[in-house]
Amino acid sequence: MSEVAIKFENISKQYRLGNIGTGTLSHDLKRWWTVKVRGQEDPYLKIDQVIDFDGQTGSDYVWALQDIDFEVKQGEVLGIIGKNGAGKSTLLKILSRVTTPTTGQIMARGRIASLLEVGTGFHPEMTGRENVYMNGSIMGMTKVEINKKFEEIVDFAGVGRYIDTPVKRYSSGMTVRLGFAIAAHLEPEILVVDEVLAVGDAEFQKKAIGKMHDVSQYQGRTVLFVSHNMTAIEQLCSGVMLIDKGKILLTGNTVDVINKYLETNAIVAGRIIDSMRINNKQIMVESITINGSTSNTIEISPKENELKINIRGTIAEERRMAIEVRFFDQYDHLQMLFSPGHLYGQVKLFNKGNFEMNETITLPDSLTKNEFRLTIDITQPNIEILVGFPNSVKVICKGIQGYTGLEFPAPNCGLLMLR
Repeated sequence: MSEVAIKFENISKQYRLGNIGTGTLSHDLKRWWTVKVRGQEDPYLKIDQVIDFDGQTGSDYVWALQDIDFEVKQGEVLGIIGKNGAGKSTLLKILSRVTTPTTGQIMARGRIASLLEVGTGFHPEMTGRENVYMNGSIMGMTKVEINKKFEEIVDFAGVGRYIDTPVKRYSSGMTVRLGFAIAAHLEPEILVVDEVLAVGDAEFQKKAIGKMHDVSQYQGRTVLFVSHNMTAIEQLCSGVMLIDKGKILLTGNTVDVINKYLETNAIVAGRIIDSMRINNKQIMVESITINGSTSNTIEISPKENELKINIRGTIAEERRMAIEVRFFDQYDHLQMLFSPGHLYGQVKLFNKGNFEMNETITLPDSLTKNEFRLTIDITQPNIEILVGFPNSVKVICKGIQGYTGLEFPAPNCGLLMLR
């Protein structure tokens, strides 16, 4: 029977809104007097507010996590899913000792390597080579051990040409590739990966998932993987935990938990722009419409089988940008990709200041009558996602019959079928 690699016991994390740290001196003194002197329960642990980005809380204190109990066996790959703000990243930060829990304790066997944010653990003024050795030393590796893995790390990351360049000059994609390569190759007993892999291109994401699979299956190491990509979760994870508002909603079989998550994560009627996620602060999107509408629910028919996307905003510097759209079915499986910048190698250059992007997606007549969800990204192709609108639009295809699963005619409409 496999040993327990990670065990969370009654873990809770509380934050005070609008403040850095644990609070004010007066609150600290009150807590000390109540708990240490009078022997009573901490007064600030009675607050039953959880983080909820959909509404206002009535307290200055919120729970990012509450009463988290679970364990992970050695060699297991546990996927952690949930909405933004559910507490997934907080859980990983506690495990990685970036922050401490308010209550409870954690048991973890062996060294932990974490990739929580782009550039985690990197010093921007140091070169890629220097950062590899610094990260290895922090993990307790000797110089001899790092030397043995160095070429493999650089080759996996694909940054050999830039390894002696300061990391501050790397793109976010290059940074995350090197960060993941270091975390995965320096032989940690536990590998912790947040959704930062979404910054990488499709080829690197495939390599990274393959590496995590090898690390768990063939090296017996434990992996905790947070992602919004349900296809990656299904392919990689032996079990999944669903977190909602700081609490564990469900833990179990990968497919069952994913289906439960999708049922509770249906797109709520609203505007497309409400789902905007900015990854690069040099760009700001002011409006996004599909077929002239700001609504996140679109209906199309055989006579109106086009999606006309218009995005307007501003950029702080000259940049090449393209629109990339992914279609997902009800099981969150990627069905097709619209990416003219990748397909034809034509990426438009936009000048500093105001910009406007227009793309028309012509859906083939063979598309089945169904509902799809769209994820729309503004990308600098093969480098980074600048602005994302994840799971932002529901497309209802009405009356389009006869879908056979054949490839779509990519040369005519820019659509690729992914299997």
